[in-house]
Amino acid sequence: MIDVVDNHGQESFSPARSLGAVMAEYMSKHEDFYLFSPDETTSNKLDAVFEVSARAWDLPQQDFDLPEAFDGRIVELLSENTLFACMVGHLIAGGTAMMTSYEAFFTIITSQILQHLKFLDQSSQVSWRPPYPAANLLSTSTCWRQDHNGFTHQSPALISTLLSLPSNRSNCLFPVDDVAAEAAFIYMLRSTNVVNLTTFNKTEQPRWLDSHQADDQFSHGGASIFDFASDENPDYVLTAAGDIVSCEAIKALEILRQDFPNKKFRFVNISALSYNAIGTTDNKLKLADFEKLFTKDSPIIANFHGYPATLQQILTQYTSPSRLHIHGFEEHGSTTTPFQMLSVNHASRYHLAMDVAKLEKRDDLVEKYQKILDDNAKYAREHGVDQVKL
Repeated sequence: MIDVVDNHGQESFSPARSLGAVMAEYMSKHEDFYLFSPDETTSNKLDAVFEVSARAWDLPQQDFDLPEAFDGRIVELLSENTLFACMVGHLIAGGTAMMTSYEAFFTIITSQILQHLKFLDQSSQVSWRPPYPAANLLSTSTCWRQDHNGFTHQSPALISTLLSLPSNRSNCLFPVDDVAAEAAFIYMLRSTNVVNLTTFNKTEQPRWLDSHQADDQFSHGGASIFDFASDENPDYVLTAAGDIVSCEAIKALEILRQDFPNKKFRFVNISALSYNAIGTTDNKLKLADFEKLFTKDSPIIANFHGYPATLQQILTQYTSPSRLHIHGFEEHGSTTTPFQMLSVNHASRYHLAMDVAKLEKRDDLVEKYQKILDDNAKYAREHGVDQVKL
């Protein structure tokens, strides 16, 4: 429990390590909880769970093996199809669970996920069927950090698939930091008859929220104003869903306040999306609350972890498309530096700032921002690191 965060964004922590510790504590108290993972529990920084349970194993053991036991509750197998099928069987038997995978490889089991959602929809219409614990998916090694893997590992497609389903049984959660990751885990374990997909990067990320603020996001429609980064009566509203893209949006605000000292800005963080809505399936953001957060007419500049069209579809349920300027993953890039990954997908701080410069008809600033982007691209090619620091 983090009661107060005084220095927003000044300290960094790994959401994965935080979640691993919370998951380990939950596992120690709930013997029906299982973790299903292809083979990446340790590389995903969730290895705290090994302190309370062993890996499920029924073959001879070697000295170098991690703790293994016949009754282990950490199931590692390099087959997403098998893991998901086993998890669903465990859920139908009444147990709770989570499955992890690299983001791009969750699409391998899209058909299975869709079939499970159909089962949930049908079973809810049968009186003797109980509510089933949520199928909880944790997506790591995302499209935005591909320092080593490359283009094959870049695909947020499952997010778009789940958010397009009118059955309204899917939640896509985007914890902005380690504290929000804990709040997301609590929400996932409490929910029933849904699929929850939580996405964050396992690298260290700035801490923005305390525990109360993180919890409130889920109970107040999946979005909140970051007061420390916002002005009253803003001329422009910046928003983001996702940890890395949120950091870029906040960095864009720093640039904009320097270059447009007479303008007011607001940042709204989005922590959850569901079918045609900000928020979760059981707590969608209402139009009146949307207008309190985003105003009724200020331009909205959005940065999204996934494909821009996916967020566009949701935001147009609340407001006119003419207000919207949406950035996100555009299927560009490969093995490259972190800032360049943002830049080639037009989701960097300077691309967001450029939207305001264009609306304000400041061609001089558009040229300034573009030169910074061009210089970084050249520097990254020559040196293998970014000139612009995240």
